Amino acid sequence: MTRILILEDSKDCLKAITAMVEGVSDQVLATPTNSLEEARAALEKAQQPFQAFLLDINLNEEDNTDSSGITFAREIRMKKEYAFTPIVMVTSLANMELTAYREIQCYQYLIKPYHEEDIDRLVGKLLFLSHQGEIRENYVIVKKDGVNYKLFCKDIICVKAVPRGVCFVLAKEEMKVPYLSIKQLLEKLPKEKFLQIHRMCVVNQDFIEYVDTVNGLICLKNGDQAEIGVTYKNELRRWIKT
Repeated sequence: MTRILILEDSKDCLKAITAMVEGVSDQVLATPTNSLEEARAALEKAQQPFQAFLLDINLNEEDNTDSSGITFAREIRMKKEYAFTPIVMVTSLANMELTAYREIQCYQYLIKPYHEEDIDRLVGKLLFLSHQGEIRENYVIVKKDGVNYKLFCKDIICVKAVPRGVCFVLAKEEMKVPYLSIKQLLEKLPKEKFLQIHRMCVVNQDFIEYVDTVNGLICLKNGDQAEIGVTYKNELRRWIKT
């Protein structure tokens, strides 16, 4: 099921666009909201994540300078689970297009008045993206130089602590990410896939070639070696037995 949150201040327009969106497919479930407060509440109370957002920028017909939809889009982007979720801006304010694309990285921009076929095409694309996301492998999102990067777990060989951050050893490169600790990273990584072997190192179990218990080393498939910390030896023994 593709869940789409819709934010539109006009009740008539909200009813119409909700019907259009859900009319595209029985695999679409729309959550209509009529104000910034309603949208915030729906986002916080959602038991399952949304796969897309359709947001009206101007939520005050009497104030042409209002851009509450952009405010809400910023709040969405601040949540790590929505760093790459498609956001579609629906508005008559064409002058906000640059802000929407550059700052919010919105997926598309619809100018009112839109037509039903515009919604059909848009929701069709969102359904495809949602399906792709469901079959995609696990990933973590990290921020470097103000940019969010999506790192797929299958490409992460290990992660080592470095001064003022961590270094991801990836299948094709290394990437240093500042202001991120091993402890913080472990909260992002799937526990069933990654193993902490030292206070300064986490390894991807799929890349473990063998364990050198005599010398206290993990030998990885890329040729690297990682030291096993004393306090992590028991955890490693349990992993070996499983």
